[in-house]
Amino acid sequence: LALCDWSDLQRTRRRIARVYCSPRLASAHYDRLDAAGASEAALLLDEVQRRAGPDGKVLDIKPLLLAACSNMFTRYMCSRRFDYDDKTFVQMVRRFDDIFWDINQGYAVDFLPWLLPFYRSHMSRLSLWAHEIRQFILASIIDPHRRAIEEKKRAAAAAKEAGEVSEDDEGPADFTEALLLHLENDPDLTWQHVLFELEDFLGGHSAIGNLLMLSLAAAAKEKKVAQKIREEADAATGGGARPLTLSDRASMPYTEATVLETLRRASSPIVPHVATQDTSVDGYAVAKGTVVILNNYELNTSEEHWEAPLEFRPERFLCPETGRVAKPEYFIPFGTGKRTCIGSRLVHAFGFLLLGSLVQRFDISPAAIEGESGLPEDCIRTVPACVALPPDTFPLVFRPRSA
Repeated sequence: LALCDWSDLQRTRRRIARVYCSPRLASAHYDRLDAAGASEAALLLDEVQRRAGPDGKVLDIKPLLLAACSNMFTRYMCSRRFDYDDKTFVQMVRRFDDIFWDINQGYAVDFLPWLLPFYRSHMSRLSLWAHEIRQFILASIIDPHRRAIEEKKRAAAAAKEAGEVSEDDEGPADFTEALLLHLENDPDLTWQHVLFELEDFLGGHSAIGNLLMLSLAAAAKEKKVAQKIREEADAATGGGARPLTLSDRASMPYTEATVLETLRRASSPIVPHVATQDTSVDGYAVAKGTVVILNNYELNTSEEHWEAPLEFRPERFLCPETGRVAKPEYFIPFGTGKRTCIGSRLVHAFGFLLLGSLVQRFDISPAAIEGESGLPEDCIRTVPACVALPPDTFPLVFRPRSA
């Protein structure tokens, strides 16, 4: 969905997804998004607590974070949750992360397709991973939905015959059902389109999981960042008397700003676009069909726009007068225009819930890695302008919150 050329079909696919990926405040979809995120965050906190124990422990936390992010997506879009110990589910999450890491590397073949013969084995491995993901989605999500749709049709027919109102009159239960129903009614939509669209959106959890790891790493290294997030979360929830929800975002601007600052440092120009007509940019001719890449790394690190751009400063996204979140017009980590990332609101929503919840519940610190010298914080290694971390990345120490 992100990499294909613009077309009428692309417009249709985005229209189907927009209701679910960009739900309006106070809508039924927004309430479902909030419930899925808050409920899964609570389960994640309990699982981290169980693994860390009462005294805290070094945890290889990334796989668990990714599993929680994936469940947020499947609960919201597919009405389905998987256990953290489900080996097939864990393998699917790993394959998504393997692919996410790979597409963020930028290989020569991405720009010089005649090099493809030298990448045959590499591409075969990616294809195998994608096949494993699709088989999981088919067996665990799509097939149960198709059976449920048939059952609803039978129930609707029986209700109609009896003169009653059936559940079928209430519309699709979730994004997956909406896609499958469109497949029945839209001749331009094929089975592959549905499968790939669902795969693309479910794969969005990898971006959130990696972004969350980077945010937690920043909070682990910058104690003042963690302290401010915790103060906001405590004030919003009465010291943890209730879980965080999306309604708390308005009263937690620093936490929101931390997510934005992580995006500023991590977002990179990995998604190319194509000019759909002859045009010009600042006097330069751009012919139809030209590949265009927005250099948001330069936008995000230029000293013309940012003071001390290499430093981690969430407060740069806060208005000095009001204290509210303020995003400058040159900050566009998700692109702009009709090809902007349609899942950006999900990234903000789930990223906020998980970061705020984890920092509120745990003292998080860098972990020393066996066989490596230096301070524990030196073991946290990230790459500028890359939201992806290696699938096997740095651990972190999680200790239940100090009194």
